[in-house]
Formats: sequence, structure tokens, C-alpha cells
Amino acid sequence: MNNQYLKLAIQKDGRLTEETLSFLRAAGISFESYKRKLFSTCRNFPMEILYVRDDDIPGLVESGVVDLGILGQNVLNEERPDVKKLLNLRYGFCTLTVSVPKESPVTTLADLNGKTIATTYPGSTTRYFQKNGVSVNTVTIRGSVEIAPSLGIASAIVDLTSTGSTLALNDLRPLAPIYRSEAVLIANKQSAGSLKERALVNQLLTRFKGVLSAANYTYVIMTAPKQIAPKLTKIIPGLASSEITPDKTGSNIRLQGVVKEDMFWALFERLKTLGAGKFVMLPVEKIIS
Repeated sequence: MNNQYLKLAIQKDGRLTEETLSFLRAAGISFESYKRKLFSTCRNFPMEILYVRDDDIPGLVESGVVDLGILGQNVLNEERPDVKKLLNLRYGFCTLTVSVPKESPVTTLADLNGKTIATTYPGSTTRYFQKNGVSVNTVTIRGSVEIAPSLGIASAIVDLTSTGSTLALNDLRPLAPIYRSEAVLIANKQSAGSLKERALVNQLLTRFKGVLSAANYTYVIMTAPKQIAPKLTKIIPGLASSEITPDKTGSNIRLQGVVKEDMFWALFERLKTLGAGKFVMLPVEKIIS
């Protein structure tokens, strides 16, 4: 391993792995990854990627073994390491949730007073119930937490859920959300001490932010009657006149530009009413400002 390179720890095999690899590649980072590979040296950026267990990442970053880490906010909340969070990465969304059996008479947190809760997140669970003034016994289980109530081990569970399908399959229902989680980028507080390290971290952040910005936009190409050109600049926020050009016939115009994804469909109906014709939508890979 090269001591002059940034070191980034990511989950070797788990919920965030594939999305993290895709995100890094979308940021223009070129590297090889295999199931048995312990680390990769990036070909086009001075960084090495270490593949580790997700719950090892906070300690590795805090101790300075690695400079950066990508992990779920849930792990950060549970471990509470002394690290710096740099960026929310907008994938890997889930919720740490209190759930009970469907037929359980429990309808409020207070109903769990004196009961046993099974979880893989004992720290987060204990703090949550203490904050809400409910006294519970916490049992830590590694994996298959959903089965605990049916085995008589616990009256409720606290675990991550994204779609709720796993809860439904195990005859459980959500009672209360504890916190929402997503993938985040964290850094060792001392690792960016030199100018070179700070520069490399900032370069990486620029790439990551470019990917995140692009995820909210779509690139649109369309044709429209020439006479509605003045209206287009008012309807579409940020549209520059240079993005409107006449087509070969001279009677129509060709418009191209970047539009916010969540605004496009509302704009689409207005533009069609004004006479806009064929629309082409293309994904935006990165937006760098």
C-alpha cells in the first residue's frame, strides 16, 4: 500500500456494497473489485480502497488507519466514533424502526414498559427508550432479529427496514421510527493535516458532489413553434437564450438544457399545451459548479 495515497474503507459485502461501488465509478474513480479482494489501488486517482466489515469502518477511520470511510448513518449513530461527517451520499435509505407482532396488543411505546426488546442496535435502542421515558430490557441479537418475538425471546424488535417487506413476511408491524439512515462519507479528524491531503479530499468531494447534483436533474431536448420562444424562458427556470436555436425549417426551434427532475413533469404539460413537440430526456452524469 502507498502511504502517499488517500485510504478509503467501504463495506466488503453487504447492503451498501454494490451501490457504493457504483457511486465511486460514477464519480470517475477507476478500480478493480472482486469478492475476495481486500484492497484496490485506483488507476486514475491517488487513493486505495479497503474492503472491510461495515462495523469496523468507524474504528478504522477514528484511529487513522484509513482517512475516509463510507458507511450507513445507522452504524455511525450506533458506534458514535470521534470522526467528521463530510457528506450525505443519498443512497442506501432505510429506517431504524421499533416493530411488534401484528397481533400484539401494543399500540404505543409506553405499552412496552418493562418488556424485552431484541435488536442488533443496542446503543441506539437504549438511548431511544430512555429519551422517551420507557424502561425496557435489551437483548442483542446478530442477524435474524425478526424471529425473536415468535421464539418468545422478546415482545418487540428494533431493526432496519427499507420497504417493510421483511416485517410483513415475519408477521410484524412497525410501531415507531427511531431515525432515518443513508450512506455517508466520514473522515479522520487529523488525516487531512497536510496541504496535499486536504487538496485530495477536496478533489474527491468535488467529484462526489457532482454526482449528487446530477441525480436531481435530467437533460431535455425538444422542438417547439418559433413563436413561443419568449414564453419558454419564463416557464423554464434558468433557461438561457443560447439554449434555444432555430431548426432547419426556420419555423420551429430546438431547445436543450438541464431541468430539475422533480419539476419536469409539471412543466411537460404546460409545454405540450403551448405546442412543444418531441421530447428527448437523457440522464445527467455529473454537474460541476
